[in-house]
Amino acid sequence: MPDAHYTTLPQWPNAYPASGASATLKGLNEDFTVTELPLQLPSGEGEHIWVDVEKNGANTAFVAQQLADAAGVQDRDVGYAGLKDRYAVTRQWFSIYLPKGETPDLTQLLHPEFKVLSQSRHVKKLRPGDLQGNRFRIVLRDLTGDPDAMKAVEANLQAVASQGVPNYFGAQRFGFQGGNVEEGRAMLAREIRVRNPKKKGIYLSAVRSFVFNEVLALRIQQGLWGQTLSGDVMDEAGRPTGPLWGRGRVSTTEQAQALENGVAARHATLCDGMEHAGLDQERRALVARPVDMSWEWPQARQLVLTFSLPAGTYATSVLNEILRTTEPDRHTEHEPAAVE
Repeated sequence: MPDAHYTTLPQWPNAYPASGASATLKGLNEDFTVTELPLQLPSGEGEHIWVDVEKNGANTAFVAQQLADAAGVQDRDVGYAGLKDRYAVTRQWFSIYLPKGETPDLTQLLHPEFKVLSQSRHVKKLRPGDLQGNRFRIVLRDLTGDPDAMKAVEANLQAVASQGVPNYFGAQRFGFQGGNVEEGRAMLAREIRVRNPKKKGIYLSAVRSFVFNEVLALRIQQGLWGQTLSGDVMDEAGRPTGPLWGRGRVSTTEQAQALENGVAARHATLCDGMEHAGLDQERRALVARPVDMSWEWPQARQLVLTFSLPAGTYATSVLNEILRTTEPDRHTEHEPAAVE
């Protein structure tokens, strides 16, 4: 049976019971603070200038363009490890390829939405994924819920800190209202032709992430959260993994393979298309564990969370297991997605 169209994203299940509480997320940019944890720091020598930037209310691509203009280089000469939210205060590194000529002092660059904190030279360009992870400080305001809901929030916080959360790809990966999955399906079914390599990559990433989330969701629906199945493939930390679909057979066996192949059969257009698109089978941990997680209640109806996550893991996956959040209605269809 061919796949249905993917016009809306499913409500993937949580690992822990709903607390019944809700809160406002990103009421202020300062309520969502992200600090990038780099793989390395600049050495002081090389053909690239690395700049440590703090931005407030700007998206990463915009800042990269402003840095390119200030340094007098092309956009392609600026690199960064990952996209960061616009509606937040974030700190991350950018690299600028500038092997010759006078080195501009970018710390003198004045802009209302970002500032360059420091700069130094290095031997290589920053590329997507060149980071250990991110450190988050999140202020949740206007909490609502009865006393039992507040107790449930505390219980979920304890569970998340000790057992981790489902390592779902966040909604950012799927585009406005999940539209990138349907665009990817249409592309793989050859109903549309996508010539732009960047768009093609975005659609493939969305489809691949969707299938992974479907595998993880099915394990939770079947009461298998936190359990290891016969035939599971484990990562270096000893956690079971799920498939990032591509060419070749899934590396799981027995019960785990049957579950994954069952999901693939339900989404045959997506999985067959990814194989023919040249993607290779990879694996991703099914469980994400926040590091150094702490929380406090500084005043009534306010919760402050602090934790670190490895690269490719979403803070929303943590928040979704604690309580329901809503954001101010200020996002637009064309806002670039953040990769946390």
